Amino acid sequence: MKYLLGVDIGSSSVKCALVAIDSGECVASAFSPSSEMKIVSPEKGFAEQDPNLWWDELCNAMSLLANEYAFDKDEIAAIGISYQMHGLVAVDRDGVPVMPSIIWCDSRAVETGNAAFKSLGEEFCLAHYLNSPGNLTASKLKWVKDNRPETYARIHKIMLPGDYIAFRTTGEMKTTVSGLSEGILWDAKNETISHDLLKHYGISESLLCSTVPQFGEQGFVTPQAAEALGISANIPVSYRAGDQPNNAFSLNVLEPGEIAATAGTSGVVYGVIDQPSYDPQSRVNTFVHVNHTEAKKRYGVLLCINGTGILNSWLQKNVFSGHSYPEMNRLASAVPVGSEGLLCYPFGNGAERVLENRDPGSMIKNLHFNRHNNAHLARASQEGIVFSLFYGIEIMVKMGLNINTVRAGKANMFQSDIFTEAFANTTGATIELVNTDGAQGAARGAGLGSGIFKDTKEAFQGLKVLGRVEPKAALTAQYKDAYGNWLNSLQF
Repeated sequence: MKYLLGVDIGSSSVKCALVAIDSGECVASAFSPSSEMKIVSPEKGFAEQDPNLWWDELCNAMSLLANEYAFDKDEIAAIGISYQMHGLVAVDRDGVPVMPSIIWCDSRAVETGNAAFKSLGEEFCLAHYLNSPGNLTASKLKWVKDNRPETYARIHKIMLPGDYIAFRTTGEMKTTVSGLSEGILWDAKNETISHDLLKHYGISESLLCSTVPQFGEQGFVTPQAAEALGISANIPVSYRAGDQPNNAFSLNVLEPGEIAATAGTSGVVYGVIDQPSYDPQSRVNTFVHVNHTEAKKRYGVLLCINGTGILNSWLQKNVFSGHSYPEMNRLASAVPVGSEGLLCYPFGNGAERVLENRDPGSMIKNLHFNRHNNAHLARASQEGIVFSLFYGIEIMVKMGLNINTVRAGKANMFQSDIFTEAFANTTGATIELVNTDGAQGAARGAGLGSGIFKDTKEAFQGLKVLGRVEPKAALTAQYKDAYGNWLNSLQF
């Protein structure tokens, strides 16, 4: 039997999945570490991880995978990589990181990006980059240039987290157009590198990696990587994508009007359009989608809330110590919609794009000591996450997206009946829960990129809808009222 290997480099863990080519079924998966990877915050608003840690956890996850499922290392036909978006990995000529990675939820470059937005002109930036430079990869690099000049002088190439893992696997320092786009390093209007932004920042284009196709030959596993990963050398890496475009791909969300959602550490709603549309305030982001071509343009409109699953995780560790997530959900289910007036704002994981790059911190409002308990807090937190997502969805609707059906993997917070019910009835959309995840999506992408699958129909055999959650009129009315209360008290 032949397999496709998918790798998902998250900020919480690294996951691997084996997908059988003949059936499209995921036969085994593993992740590492068992607890969440540490995010280092040496200063307020900073969020860093060591890129070597991702590689070490990938090697460990592969070892766990091999222990779980006996496969011949020669049976892996191709590899796909998914990764946490917007991070900055800076390496020297030997490919050694010169600093920790500044990851997606780091806020240090907000003012840098805002200043560029004003200097270059808001209309210019939105027309060319579909976004403000904001807190994205190019602005993070500018921050390093301005604040760590000795480190900046050592940089040979910059990469995204997935580019770094691909480099450790193949020895090739490469990126993709979609990757450049997520870093605001791609001019969507001119279909070229962001020359004007780089010139404005005083950054040499030589620091950027050359591009490889999103789907296609990107390099081959080196003998050294093969030994570390426990696989054969010369296996092609034939797909890579940021976690949110890849999540959409894993759910077969590829055409205009199709929508994907995820709620891991951060929460995302991602809709596909065929025009380079943007929000004038850049509260949601438009990037080049994985299946974009010059002839058939596809863009993904991305709404991201940094503080979603990480809020639930914080509660589990600090408030519900000793309780599992299902126990927390059971407690929450005993509380009525609206949490009896208790409001939660999940903005405690860095600057929030949807709040115009403000970082207000998480807040609990209307807490009454004689009325509310931890069950109310459990429910209010999940409702607050949903409401913050809907706040952004309303912006996307104004951009022309129709929110009728949303596909999501049955994972992370979508495993909670409370969360899924709140999402369906607040948005008014039908939620389709699908048996997939980012690692499986990366594996299927590798199958397309290597030519093993001739089209998406073949690639998505084995994809099944596990359940549908429909909005209900009575509940929709209750959640509408609860959202109105939440929105009226929103401050940032």
